[in-house]
Amino acid sequence: MTASRPAIVLVRPEIAGNTGSVGRTCVALDLDLCLIRPYGFEITDRNVRRAGLDYWKHVRLYEYDSWDDFLIRRAPRPEAMFLFEEYGARSFYNVDYTPDFHLVFGQETLGLGKAELSGHEDRLVKLPMRSPHIRSLNLANAATAASYQALRGIL
Repeated sequence: MTASRPAIVLVRPEIAGNTGSVGRTCVALDLDLCLIRPYGFEITDRNVRRAGLDYWKHVRLYEYDSWDDFLIRRAPRPEAMFLFEEYGARSFYNVDYTPDFHLVFGQETLGLGKAELSGHEDRLVKLPMRSPHIRSLNLANAATAASYQALRGIL
């Protein structure tokens, strides 16, 4: 069944606090949170809950064993997927987001892997950065900024 709810997707997240913060954003914006294993922490880790505060119990959490498992079970429409990478061809300002968008972010240290990028090269998006001194943003900050931008055009 194709997913019809918008979501933030974290592929192999490494830092519990980032995942907790993204979960809090998901609650605030009424988005699903999709996590793809393996994680660099235990999902029951109190750091996830600390960053998510008492909102974590309200997160609509969906967990997947792999990228392929996510594609099969969640089945997001290809045109609803937006994969964020620092070298994406399009700015997140110049994208027509669909109401069922899936904003996909990779590991904090490595980004998205070949498996996730393969066949989705036309879906790569970046957050523009004006300073040459910054390569990337914190995962939670990037996911939050992207979520607000994606919702901007469909609310």
